[in-house]
This record gives sequence, structure tokens and C-alpha cells, in this order.
Amino acid sequence: MTKDVEYAAEPAPEFSAKDYHDPPPAPLFDFDELTKWSLYRAAIAEFIATLLFLYVTVLTVIGYKHQSDLDNGGDQCGGVGILGIAWAFGGMIFVLVYCTAGISGGHINPAVTFGLFLGRKVSLIRAVLYIVAQSLGAICGVGFVKAFQKSYYHKYGGGANELAAGYNKGTGLGAEIIGTFVLVYTVFSATDPKRSARDSHVPVLAPLPIGFAVFMVHLATIPITGTGINPARSFGAAVIYNQDKAWDDQWIFWVGPFIGAAIAAFYHQFILRAGAIKALGSFRSNA
Repeated sequence: MTKDVEYAAEPAPEFSAKDYHDPPPAPLFDFDELTKWSLYRAAIAEFIATLLFLYVTVLTVIGYKHQSDLDNGGDQCGGVGILGIAWAFGGMIFVLVYCTAGISGGHINPAVTFGLFLGRKVSLIRAVLYIVAQSLGAICGVGFVKAFQKSYYHKYGGGANELAAGYNKGTGLGAEIIGTFVLVYTVFSATDPKRSARDSHVPVLAPLPIGFAVFMVHLATIPITGTGINPARSFGAAVIYNQDKAWDDQWIFWVGPFIGAAIAAFYHQFILRAGAIKALGSFRSNA
């Protein structure tokens, strides 16, 4: 005769949301970084990435202008068009951010670096070194374009950013501020560690939305400023092209992106992430 045996039901496992803690902010000055190879490796990665970015994109711009030049036997509808230029910029950012994100963070843009510095994601030392590397990389990238396409380089504007006829400087500045805000806001959102922890079941490829942001902004602002939103891109082209018009408008392509980046950093860190409220709560708890 078999004996009935009662088995106690095991309690169902409890699942809780993934614990999340904000990573500590980067120190303002981290002199220990200067002794680490990882800092210089990251700067080299930023230099090479910006060089490649400028080489491919400026070459695309000049090629399009040549193919659509009616005085030179071109076709007004020839070449890649504005859509193709926007794809070149957005596509290269996608590729290069994907390649360098694990080494340097894949900034490839002084405005992005400045925004992340304000968000306490990188130290001042790293930010300055990145901006220098990006600017030098941009100069070298456009220098290669001039070396390989010397016959077309000056004729088609050298890929330099200039304010288009019919637009005043205020409009150009506003376009750069808003365009850079879109880009840097996307960078903060795509790389937010809290989002990764909360939505860990949703795979997010950060370079993809960042590249799309660059693509969309170019579609909107190419007719106004040629689209800067990257001071290194504008500076490198101006240095090699070295014409008065490019230098006269150069301030727009530094001031606008830095203001846009600062607004994006403030909006993400203090409004969306409630950094100001957290700071106030911490202050009151310690009072």
C-alpha cells in the first residue's frame, strides 16, 4: 500500500527590478590619468576617427558639387544630392562611434566632449586632450582631401562651413544650437546607464540613434550653414581652405555647438534625470 506523501509547494521566485546606482561623476582634475596609457590611446583613437570622418565626408561634398556643376558638364540632379551628403555624415558617425566607443567613448566632436564634460562624464584633462586630438585629426583629414583632389578642392569650396546667402548670423547660430542640442541629447539618452539597466531586455546599439541624429540634422541645416554641429569639422575645413568667408563665420560653428551641448547636458542631467532635485535632497538630508 502506497503512502500518500504531501509535498509542500515551493514559493515562486521573486523577481525584482535590476538594482541601479548612478556611477560616480568624473573628477574635474584627474592627474593620475596623465600617467595611464589608456588616456593617450583614447586620444589617438579620437584623432584617427576624426581624420577619417572629415576625409570621407568632405570628399563626398566636393564630389557632389563637381558632379552637379552645370558649367563643367555636370547634371543638376547628378551626384548623391543633399540626402546622400547627410547619409555620408550620419553613416560615418555610426561606423566610427561603433569602432571607437569601447576605447575613447567615440566622441569625434568637441561639442559632444564638452557636453559630456558638463555632465561629469569625463574629466577636464581628458576633455581638453580629446578636443585637441579631434581638431588636429580634422585638419589632417581635410588635408588629405586637398592632396588627393587638389584640382577640385578650392573650386568647390573645400567643404568649408559658411553661412548661406539669404540667412543672417542669428539664424545660422540658432540652427547650430538646435542641431547640436539634438545630437548631444541623443548621445546622453543612448548612453544613459540607467536606461541600460531599466531596459536591459531591449538591445540598444548606441551608435545607431547617434548616427541617425547626425543624418536628420544635416537634412535640416545643410541649406543654412552647411551643417557644422561639430567644431572640429568646421575648424579643420577652415584651416585648410583658409578663405576669409570661412573664417568670418567660424565663430558660429564654435559658439552655437557649445551652447547647444550645454543646454542638452543641463536638460538631460538636471531635468530628465532630476539631478537638481537629487542634489537638493542630499543637501537637506545633510543639514
